[in-house]
Formats: sequence, C-alpha cells, structure tokens
Amino acid sequence: MNDKLDFIFSRRSVRLFTDDPVPENLIEDILMAGMSAPSARAKDPWRFVVLREPEDLEAMLKIVPNGAMLKSATAAFLVCGDIDAAHDNYESYMLQDVSACTENMLLAANALGLGSCWIGIHPRTERIKPLQQYFKLPGNIIPVAGIALGYPAQKPEKRTRYNKKYILNFE
Repeated sequence: MNDKLDFIFSRRSVRLFTDDPVPENLIEDILMAGMSAPSARAKDPWRFVVLREPEDLEAMLKIVPNGAMLKSATAAFLVCGDIDAAHDNYESYMLQDVSACTENMLLAANALGLGSCWIGIHPRTERIKPLQQYFKLPGNIIPVAGIALGYPAQKPEKRTRYNKKYILNFE
C-alpha cells in the first residue's frame, strides 16, 4: 500500500468511542470537508443535522437498529439530501452527491484523529420517516446516512480490500 494514501487505508469503521467530547472546531472542519465533495452541476444538495445531545443519539439509535456504535459516540451527523436542490430533482444524483460528501467526512474524521462509522439509512422508509419526524425535517429533506463520531477507543489496523477479480477485463 502506498504510504501517501495512508489516510484512506487507515480509515476504518470505529464502533467504540471514549467519553471525550468532539470539539466544535473539528465538527466544523468535518462539515467543511464534506461540503468539498463533488456534486452534479454543483447543486450541493447535502444537508446536515449535528447530534451532540445524548437524547438525540439515543433517539437515532432506537430508529436505526444497526447503529449500536451510537451508544458510545459523543457526536453524530445525520447526513441528508434535499431532493429539491438535487440536479434535475433526481434522487440518484442526490444520493451520489450525499455519498461523496459522507465519504469525505469519514476521511476527514480519520485525518483529524477521530473515529467514525457510516450508518446506513436510505432507502429504508422505516428509518427515513421516523428520523424526519424526530428531527422535524420537511419532506424534501431525506435522511441518507448517519455518521457516529468520537475519539476511538479502538484502533483497527489499516487495510484495503483490493481484489483484481473485481476489475473487469483486468489483465
């Protein structure tokens, strides 16, 4: 693995965090990195809810059953897309833009010494609708992903899942 790409290879899903709070300036840095992602026609349809309160983290955990890492997270993001802002109002463009944004946020968290874990939300309506209701989001704002965030209590080894078999027509 190329050492210059260590910030990518060392980005791993962290599911256990310390009690140390994430400073506001790092939250803003991660949001800035997310909003630096490419976007179809530069429409920037991403929208965010920053979760800092334990009751909000707990509410999200109750709605998203695979979000157990939220129990120890000291912060989280609900990464949403504004379908009205997406290129030609296409859900597919919105999802691509928000996914690129989410990956930037995960890489930024890693570069800043934080741990994070992507939590899948979209396309499950049993997750989308309750999150819209709890956070009082208008209908055009669609939850796409969650990001659990905090200082890692574990440090998984860096890795890649590179596999030549996944490259079509690879010689």
